Amino acid sequence: MDIKAGPILQKINSPEDLKLFGKEKMPQVCQELRQYIIDVVSVYGGHFGASLGVVELSVALHYVFNTPDDQLVWDVGHQAYGHKILTGRRDQFPTNRKYNGLSGFPKRGESEYDAFGVGHSSTSISAALGMAMASQYKGEKNRQHIAVIGDGAMTAGLAFEAMNHAGFAKSNVLIILNDNNMSIDPNVGALKEYLTDITTSHTYNEMRDNVWKALGKLPVGKNFSREMASKLEASLKGIVSKSSNLFEALQLRYFGPIDGHNVHKLIDTLSDLKDIPGPKLLHIKTVKGKGYELAEKDQTKWHAPGLFDKTTGEIFKKTFDVPQPPKYQDVFGHTIIELAEKNEKVMGITPAMPSGSSLKYMMEQMPDRAFDVGICEQHAVTLSAGMATQGLKVFCNIYSSFMQRAYDMVIHDVAIQKLPVIFCLDRAGLVGDDGPTHHGCYDIAYMRCIPNLIVSAPMNEEELRNLMYTAQLDSNELPFVIRYPRGEGVMVDWKKPFKEIKIGTGRKLKDGDQIAILSIGHPGNFASSAIRDLKSEGIDVAHYDMRFVKPLDEEMAHEVFSKYNKVITIEDGTVVGGFGSAVLEFMNANGYKADVTIMGIPDRIVEHGTPKQLYEEIGIDVESIKANIRKMVGKSVVNS
Repeated sequence: MDIKAGPILQKINSPEDLKLFGKEKMPQVCQELRQYIIDVVSVYGGHFGASLGVVELSVALHYVFNTPDDQLVWDVGHQAYGHKILTGRRDQFPTNRKYNGLSGFPKRGESEYDAFGVGHSSTSISAALGMAMASQYKGEKNRQHIAVIGDGAMTAGLAFEAMNHAGFAKSNVLIILNDNNMSIDPNVGALKEYLTDITTSHTYNEMRDNVWKALGKLPVGKNFSREMASKLEASLKGIVSKSSNLFEALQLRYFGPIDGHNVHKLIDTLSDLKDIPGPKLLHIKTVKGKGYELAEKDQTKWHAPGLFDKTTGEIFKKTFDVPQPPKYQDVFGHTIIELAEKNEKVMGITPAMPSGSSLKYMMEQMPDRAFDVGICEQHAVTLSAGMATQGLKVFCNIYSSFMQRAYDMVIHDVAIQKLPVIFCLDRAGLVGDDGPTHHGCYDIAYMRCIPNLIVSAPMNEEELRNLMYTAQLDSNELPFVIRYPRGEGVMVDWKKPFKEIKIGTGRKLKDGDQIAILSIGHPGNFASSAIRDLKSEGIDVAHYDMRFVKPLDEEMAHEVFSKYNKVITIEDGTVVGGFGSAVLEFMNANGYKADVTIMGIPDRIVEHGTPKQLYEEIGIDVESIKANIRKMVGKSVVNS
């Protein structure tokens, strides 16, 4: 489908083109940019509300600053669609998040205008400060460094660490706080309340009015004298001291709040701020989903709605002739409620992902036992550890790639102390369109090397339920990792009673004569399909679902290597240090010799695309498994 940009936007292939139209045309540019985002995302999919909320800011930043020489870092990178369109990627934008197309996030290898790659939140201030300090060291006094942080990213500890340093470093960095009171779900915590107080306080309104009246008298676009800047700073501090401003306490000059949808005000403000040296913070108020009424009213639903009719707002859902299995995350969400109803010790924790992880169901039904702690993975882990010291059974649900941010806490606060926190790692494996910042490639490898951890992966949703049940039993006294992918697996019989799984035991799904497959987690379903297909070719393959990476089922492993000299391991994690490595370690330690093929995620960055495309690319889809089996049955290694 050919989607046309508006008449002005069609002529903008760089920020230099944008500036040619003059300030008076910027409202029309904003209108055309917003409409183009709506047109493209409705047809091709992608994140939606976040970029609509920063259309005016995107235009103002590229109008005022000399990008890419001035460094612009977008936090929570799904805000950056407008930025991409204005920086030479308009015609490619329909390929956004598609296989071999544009990344859904800023990416340094994609454009010189993407100063820093982002996918996770709260990195922008640290990155921009690092750039500013480097410029200061190199004597680049006029270079600007801007961090746009929003969508809940300010709640993370990394942002506060960076602000604390920025105030001390005195480098030339501008932090723009895009305050829309949202991440994917509504923001939580004291900072949210503080920012609300700022925007409603009479004192801060007085500060805002006085400051911007003063700025309005200054010649826009011309440099401040040192004397004028000094007087302005003194005036600001005099007003701010009445209200104990958090940002000023961190030695960041605070400006705002101002309307983030008034492009002229933004242009004037940014033009003046770029001439004020040192670290500063501009607080803007925006509405996530601005310009599309339904997205403004239900911001969580329209964060990334999929394909939709832009006129009626109907979100297109896939229709199937037969009932479809539930998603793994929904099985988690409903199962934890079942367990909590039976066990008063069960609690739920998630860092800003109640909808994505489906903990929202428990939060609605049991608000005193399920908590969203904001974008704070480290805090989520140690909070869970604290609860566990008091005998609670805490399910800490964090996306696999997000858990990487809390690795130290897993080791120090949980594993060393043998606290039985249950880590549910959602989005394990290749997640699809979000790409390398969100793929759950490394959790098997980085978890299995930690002492005292149990590391497991269910092959289907029924196994997920049983592993969750097993993990919360009082007989389990160790931290317990359960990793599972995004999306559907098999149908679930909700009436079937829970079954305790003996920790460290797998299950033999099929006997065979020629070759054995050892699988972990969801890819076991690919293996089962491949084995069924090859039966007609006379190839007889055994299949073992190992269930646990740690402890490995050694009794089953002895059975496998005593009987088979051709073995394939299959996982949706990195082949470096993962499940296949664990099997090789066992084989070596026990003196077995076998021809072993390890199938998994290779030692390289896997880009974005649908899971089907990506699994085909890396070679752990059904056809690739069949090809490896055919290849191996032609080989022979004699055990000794």
